[in-house]
Amino acid sequence: MDKNFLDDFPILRSKMNEHPLAYLDNGATTQKPQNVVRAICGYYGGCNANPHRGVYELSVRATKVYEDARRKVAKFLNAKSAREIIFTKNATESLNLIAYSYGLPNLKAGDEILITIAEHHSNLVPWQRVAQATGAKLNYIYLDADGNLSQADIDKKLSTRTKILAVTQTSNVLGLVNDVKGLAARAHEVGAVIVVDGAQSVPHIPVDVQALDADFLAFSGHKMLSPMGIGVLYGKRALLESMPPFLSGGDMIEYVEEQATTYAELPQKFEAGTQNVGGAAGLAAAIDYLRGVGFDEIERIERDLTTYAIGELKRLPYVELYGCDAANKIGIVTFNVKDVHPHDVATILDAEGVAIRAGHHCAQPLMKYLGQNATCRASFYFYNTRQDVERLIEAIQKVRGVMRLA
Repeated sequence: MDKNFLDDFPILRSKMNEHPLAYLDNGATTQKPQNVVRAICGYYGGCNANPHRGVYELSVRATKVYEDARRKVAKFLNAKSAREIIFTKNATESLNLIAYSYGLPNLKAGDEILITIAEHHSNLVPWQRVAQATGAKLNYIYLDADGNLSQADIDKKLSTRTKILAVTQTSNVLGLVNDVKGLAARAHEVGAVIVVDGAQSVPHIPVDVQALDADFLAFSGHKMLSPMGIGVLYGKRALLESMPPFLSGGDMIEYVEEQATTYAELPQKFEAGTQNVGGAAGLAAAIDYLRGVGFDEIERIERDLTTYAIGELKRLPYVELYGCDAANKIGIVTFNVKDVHPHDVATILDAEGVAIRAGHHCAQPLMKYLGQNATCRASFYFYNTRQDVERLIEAIQKVRGVMRLA
């Protein structure tokens, strides 16, 4: 591993179960570099106060930290305006905000919502609830033999009845990158709005919301080096301005009378209550760190690790791989060990100091579509190395022996 990465992520030097840690669960959450930790501590130690609420110096400083972070996120995504950036607690809250503040008021019986079978529950369950509440129909795009979205399904199911197309840019199970720009163009041709789940894409590839022509895009900070509890919703300004608030309370109002309220302008309209300013400071520091590494380098490292891991796993006849033959793939390798439950595989790997995810990955419809109840998932980030992959392979080779199947 590059010495600078080790220096910046001391947790990666730690031991788990008396073995050096090989952390391969970056799809769930990433580790935090020292500059992010310092930014959080610096905020709470030097300028902690309630933003937008006071005219005293400390509150002014807190407001500046918060709004500077918003501007940094806007530039990071190439949004037209910082007003199009709404801070939430995670991608899940962002997607729920869209469903309830845009979906519920704008859909009716006879309308259709189109999503993919590969969606995380956060971009699926809210749309089920919107469909149930409005009488709209929920349709699915299924996958082809390589795990990519079926073009035949897109052609068949995307129509003038479609009012919302909700799609992940990168599958959290298969790691496949969808053509969001092309899907956005198709959606707009039929008058639909496109909602993009960017939780697994924004940390790994450059995302330009204007180039994609995304109407909405959501992501979580904790999957891209920043602390838990800070997320982002990007929305086109005209859409956000047309939407009612999601939560009500302090800081999202303009004026409150006994029987009526007028709401604040964007973005405060969607940021009720005291916000996670420390998390915003950490997110800004994470963006600085990622820019320092560079997305070209991040993609190069992850592509090398993914290709290497798939090649080594294919040598093991008792390992089944899912979605690993597609070219448009980043950072995620999903597999099972024959005759061994994924939870047992993960437990045995943990005993060797190798941390992976096992389960349905909050994507049960996709698991059912793949014919599996659960899978194992190794997910990489730029601070991982080939040595981590080798540790993974060595640990997998012990699984069947431990289970007395060898």
